[in-house]
Amino acid sequence: MTDDVHAHGARSRAGGSAEPGGADEIEDARALESEIRAAAAERSPDTSPVDVPPVAAPVDRQLEAILMIADQPQSLVALAAAVGAPVPVVRQAVDRLVADFDGVEGTVRRGFELREVGGGWRFYVRAELDAVVEQFVEAERPARLSQAALETLAVVAYKQPITRSQIAAIRAVNVDGVVRTLVARGLIEESFTDSETGAINYVTSELLLQQLGINSLDELPLISPLLEDGADGFGQTEGIPDGRV
Repeated sequence: MTDDVHAHGARSRAGGSAEPGGADEIEDARALESEIRAAAAERSPDTSPVDVPPVAAPVDRQLEAILMIADQPQSLVALAAAVGAPVPVVRQAVDRLVADFDGVEGTVRRGFELREVGGGWRFYVRAELDAVVEQFVEAERPARLSQAALETLAVVAYKQPITRSQIAAIRAVNVDGVVRTLVARGLIEESFTDSETGAINYVTSELLLQQLGINSLDELPLISPLLEDGADGFGQTEGIPDGRV
């Protein structure tokens, strides 16, 4: 580069008749600046990206997402299979998550913890926050079922499988809204669709048995004499004023 600089100086002296700041001097200055920058770039170390091993954060985040939706404790083997990583790697990742959620090394301590229970890992609310969570759950608890919903639920329980029109025939009212409510609450569910009529048949759910504290529908009290047995079938508009469904 030194030779280039001297050459430019010689050219400048040779063209000394040009006025200071003339076009020739400006062009020479720009060319010299470009050469200096190029020489500096040649001396600078190589800054091209190099291969680095992947960080463990993606595994941590994957495990966090899986554990967030898991309703049962997950073993290290199950977690390793889910994220496609060796069990020792998952073990280390779980330890990092535990430390992270516990506020170790200056991180914010979370309102939940990652705890090992029954040979598996799962998120749990911290014991000191149980009262807050209980208060929230009580406030969000669904309202009691209406009398209409209770009556419809009883019809399904004793006459299942049963369609909406059949329920309406027994209760003599439109039950569409009530049936949707019971399905949304998880107390009844769709069982099958009639191949001829296309009508959906409903049955009670396992949740209803849990709510009633019984193991099977056989434990329900015998009130069938109060309900139509349907032996002769249910008419689409039977018992419904003005033929309303």
